[in-house]
This record gives sequence, C-alpha cells and structure tokens, in this order.
Amino acid sequence: MKFLAISGSARRASTNTAMLCALQSVAGSTHTVSVYDRVGELPVFSPDLELPEPPPEVAALARAIADADGVILASPEYIRSIPGGLKNAIDWLVSRNEVIGKPIVLAHASHRGDDMLQQLRAVLATLSDRFNEELFLRLHLMKLSPDEVGEHLSEPRHQDEMRRFLDAFASYCKTA
Repeated sequence: MKFLAISGSARRASTNTAMLCALQSVAGSTHTVSVYDRVGELPVFSPDLELPEPPPEVAALARAIADADGVILASPEYIRSIPGGLKNAIDWLVSRNEVIGKPIVLAHASHRGDDMLQQLRAVLATLSDRFNEELFLRLHLMKLSPDEVGEHLSEPRHQDEMRRFLDAFASYCKTA
C-alpha cells in the first residue's frame, strides 16, 4: 500500500512530522509512506484561484493524494482548533476529485487536543466518505524534539504499534 502522510504543522521541528517520519521508517517493504510537510507553503485558499490549473503547490498536493491508496493526517492543536495551514490545505481539496472516496485516518502526537480532533473528524467526514474515525494512532510525544521522537518511537513496542496501525489501514483501504 502507498500512503501519503500529511503533517498539519508548518513548524520545522514538528512533533507530528517527526511521528510521521517514524511511521515512514517502520513501513518497510510492506507499505510506502510519503511524508508531506509543506502545508505552510500553500497559498491562501481563494475560490478565485480554483482554476482548471491551480497553483503549482496545490497541484502537487492533489497529485500526491491521487497517487496514494490512503491518507494519514497528523496535526497539532492551535488554540483548541485546527491549525490554519491545515485548514487551508483542506479548503483547497474540498472541491477537487482526488480526495473523494479516498481512505483517510488520523494519527496524533499528543495526549491533548481532543477539541481539535473533534473538529477535524467532522471536517474529514464531510471531505471523504472513506474517513475512518475508528482507526486512530495516538502517541504521547508532546514536548519532545524530532530527534527525541525518533528515539522514543524506535522502541520495539512503538514500532509494533505503528506497524499494526499501518497494516490495519492497509486492510481498510482494500475494502470497497
């Protein structure tokens, strides 16, 4: 299975991005995980820019989603809400075909953020009828640097948990 893992953080030293990179490293030969960490580079959404050929950054994200069997989304919480960069990325995708029917799941790098997760679940359930809110990876990584995240998630129990998550998502992606 080929997964696109989108980090909802624009921060260079993002815990969520580091967690997605750890998922990428455990995928092995069974799955491919590509990490998209450029939500901060997307132009601000405007219906005026929704042309047959969107801005290149938007077109690249749309192609990456189209090429993936499923999307894994990880996001921090900002003021108990979805970060602006991630919401902007989602706004760009709403009227595009690439995300329709695309399997989507969430991963989260904190023990907090339930208000944001609730909002994000509602948005993703609207975005794709294949959003699976039951399949969810939550790892307690808050306040760790990316290097510390990598070290922490290299422990066998975390490696197994992440592999089980990827395998369960692959099974979900195969269902019609």
